[in-house]
Amino acid sequence: MTSEAVSSAMHHSVGSSGMRKTGARVALADMVESLRSIRVALVFGWQDVAQRYRRSRIGAFWLTLNTAIFIAAIGLIFGTLFRAPAGEFLLYLGVSIIVWNFLSTTIAEGCTTFIASEGIILQVRMPLFIHIIRTLWRNVIILGHNIVIFPVVLFLVGDFLDWKALLAVPGLLLLILNLAWLTLVCALICTRFRDMTQVFTNFLQVMFYLTPVMWMTRTLPERVPSLVYEVNPFYHLLQLVRMPLLGEYPDGISWIVALGVAVVGWTWAIIFFGKYRWRVAYWL
Repeated sequence: MTSEAVSSAMHHSVGSSGMRKTGARVALADMVESLRSIRVALVFGWQDVAQRYRRSRIGAFWLTLNTAIFIAAIGLIFGTLFRAPAGEFLLYLGVSIIVWNFLSTTIAEGCTTFIASEGIILQVRMPLFIHIIRTLWRNVIILGHNIVIFPVVLFLVGDFLDWKALLAVPGLLLLILNLAWLTLVCALICTRFRDMTQVFTNFLQVMFYLTPVMWMTRTLPERVPSLVYEVNPFYHLLQLVRMPLLGEYPDGISWIVALGVAVVGWTWAIIFFGKYRWRVAYWL
């Protein structure tokens, strides 16, 4: 290889590295600016929920009622099929459905985050990550409405919470941290390729049945290896919130998987966001 070729290759490598660093800096700057203006995102998210249930007498509690009816119906049917104790299974199912709905709805709505905010993005100078915060906050509000089902179920089955339930708080924060990068990546991909929204929706539907939400791991036949659910990151994210509320400690592997996914996911998301952030306005 000639010295000119080596010099050109080195120049190209340095240039590419510089572009990656610049892209990451741009992405981080956007996120920092969004956090500084977080009040705007919180107001938008609250208005989204209020607007969705405008003129409704019970507002977002319609979702709570729908979720409660679903839990009661599925609990009766699957509890009988699995021959599980009614109270134990109802608690397990209640927490699982509430947390899964939060997880899946956040990702599904994340796919249309930038598309739904097209008017604002094209007309107002505003960091893009603020729309991700808006989507997350909107679903946290709805989670707050749905979580009231759990103490009602506790009362009905004659159970109570102990201090282990406090571990659900860091578990929920870690879940939100992972949902943030997932929402960002889905928003970018679906803004460029609109058909991917349906792909992600179908994927979440499949994962709902593959993840222990309506079934317990101990009900699996012995011939089915535990690897079926242990390699599923959604299972570990669910466990971090579910197990403390059920009075048990989450496995250490669940914390490790959730933290590992967060580190890898955010690293990729920042690079991805930095590279394609400037194209979002052209894709809308």
